[in-house]
Amino acid sequence: MALLESDAQIRALLGKTRRIAVLGIKTEAAADQPAFYVAKACLDLGYDVVPVPVYYPEAKQILGRPVFRRVCDIDPPVDMVDVFRRPKDLVAHLDDLLAAKPRSVWLQLGIRDDSFAKVLSDAGIDVVQDRCLMVDARRFA
Repeated sequence: MALLESDAQIRALLGKTRRIAVLGIKTEAAADQPAFYVAKACLDLGYDVVPVPVYYPEAKQILGRPVFRRVCDIDPPVDMVDVFRRPKDLVAHLDDLLAAKPRSVWLQLGIRDDSFAKVLSDAGIDVVQDRCLMVDARRFA
């Protein structure tokens, strides 16, 4: 698989994406935060969004969808994992992502870690870094 950067690659990836796990999603109480409103925008565009919050242990649902605590606990397939975690916190999720085997991992705008991306790519997972999923999904919808 590959590190995806071109518009053609992003368009193709989004064209075959249906189910998106959002790692680091926030709750409705943080509706003004990208980690909530990007997921809501994806839901509004017709994607099946699966919330995977890192915090909010009391949350059982976000966006009316059941919450999972690890990506690998979601019944496959997971087409994409949209990641809202600081670069320094990414490695803590590596085992979970490798076990889940999503088709792709999308690191949101401002999030880049080339060694993390290489491990995922070497495992056959497409990776997008430092781009806003909401912007690209709306652009290529």
